[in-house]
Amino acid sequence: MTAHIERSAGAVVFCGSGRSRRYLLLHHARKGPAPKEYWSFPKGHIEKGETSEDAARREIAEESGLWDVKIIPGFRAGERYIYTWRGKKTLKFVVWFVARTREKKITLSREHIGGVWLPYADAYKKVFYPGTKRILKKADTFLNRIAKSKTRR
Repeated sequence: MTAHIERSAGAVVFCGSGRSRRYLLLHHARKGPAPKEYWSFPKGHIEKGETSEDAARREIAEESGLWDVKIIPGFRAGERYIYTWRGKKTLKFVVWFVARTREKKITLSREHIGGVWLPYADAYKKVFYPGTKRILKKADTFLNRIAKSKTRR
């Protein structure tokens, strides 16, 4: 059986800086191939003719209601995994970005049952999938490196 290929894009969205930095997590209801409810970042399919960065911005807006976001240059992480749903295997490729916002009011889409802003340690504990934890850790390390380089100037 050949696997269907799916391409998605998303972003680790944050607000604040330093110790006041908070990450956006969205609570997904149990549906589709997911084994249970879980917390993650905004992400979704890349539509025809859309760049991965544009798809990430659109997904952030659609899933969280946050329109004023800026993709931070220099971070791009990939993730791939296989899932099976209704007997069909899908190979999923996800491109992750880091995005900053000053907005804090979350307006959820229908596919989510909650949203929260959390500091890194709490966000890391809350996410379920190892790949999500890895992306969060990479994003936090990247942002700390940027902050450190700015203080040296």
